[in-house]
Amino acid sequence: MILTKKDLAILDKFKFDVHPVGVKFLTRRPDSIERLGENMALCEMLKRAQEGNAFFADKENHMCDAGPYVLGQADAPEPYISGEFGAGLRIFEDTRSASRLYHYIPRIGRGVANYVAFSPLSKLPFDPDVLVILSKTSQTEILLRAMSYRTGKMWSSKCSAAIGCAWIFVYPYITGELNYIMTGLGHGMRRRKLFPEGQQLVSIPFDLLPSVLQTLQDMPWVLPAFEPDGPEFVKRLLLKLGITPTQ
Repeated sequence: MILTKKDLAILDKFKFDVHPVGVKFLTRRPDSIERLGENMALCEMLKRAQEGNAFFADKENHMCDAGPYVLGQADAPEPYISGEFGAGLRIFEDTRSASRLYHYIPRIGRGVANYVAFSPLSKLPFDPDVLVILSKTSQTEILLRAMSYRTGKMWSSKCSAAIGCAWIFVYPYITGELNYIMTGLGHGMRRRKLFPEGQQLVSIPFDLLPSVLQTLQDMPWVLPAFEPDGPEFVKRLLLKLGITPTQ
């Protein structure tokens, strides 16, 4: 399903502090968007797009080896894979624990994502593969509930001490699962001070996005139990169901 501006308009209701960002993985160089004019880490590219910039990046634009690795554009140098680098940074106790990271980090297959494009929703020239939203906890609760409202699916957050970009961009894309991580976690993003701490980066894959957007249209955003008369609402519901309220 190709999303339209009308489909995405429901997100305006959140009044996010920064732009949600669409991300597209491309085999061939796009001609509808300009190349990034400088080099930076993959997580920094997200920050740049949140500031209102639309662009694509190729392998040469990356100044952090994690980006090309998780995008399947390059193999990681041996000191990374062996765990020497992670242990040297003291993120992990020793090389054996640091090397374990590379046994479970999600990675796109080689040749699939030769280029990666970013755009804020207001400038979106493509149907996104992943939509990344920086949200406050009250906003995140609504987004997660929109995912589980009809399905009852469990909320699950996947992250690791390093290479956090893999969980923001790659994991949702290859699994079809919504993911969210807490800002302030993840070595590279914390070191670069990219995002305000204590918020969430919510990543929604392309195949899940249409149903989440439609559910946002249909479900209540503020639950009755959260309203000022919430406690009384809960009591009335329990009595209706034949259960004596405990309080």
